[in-house]
Amino acid sequence: MTEATRIFHNPRCSKSRQALELLHERGIEPEIIRYLETPPTAQELTDILDRLELAPRQLMRTKEKEYGELGLDNPELTREQLIAAMVETPRLIERPIVLANGKAAVGRPPENVLDIL
Repeated sequence: MTEATRIFHNPRCSKSRQALELLHERGIEPEIIRYLETPPTAQELTDILDRLELAPRQLMRTKEKEYGELGLDNPELTREQLIAAMVETPRLIERPIVLANGKAAVGRPPENVLDIL
């Protein structure tokens, strides 16, 4: 059984809307997860990071004010602490993220998602 395509989506983000449109243009109707309303769990984020082969900070929006306010630039923070911060403050998560075929892609630029379809 193949994995359903999912997109961690923020409808206010132009890149997220463009990635969703690319999926629709290819006849893919993904499960849309509005991650600001329904944040991923720590385990889901761990799985996404593993699929992306990224460290947590590489998936974080470091220019968000919460990043500085929460002291997330502290190099002593563990992987688990950074993941917990993203779960608690989902605005910190880069978007969009598409999961398909056992793989993941960050849609920046939106065309990146085509690589995993």
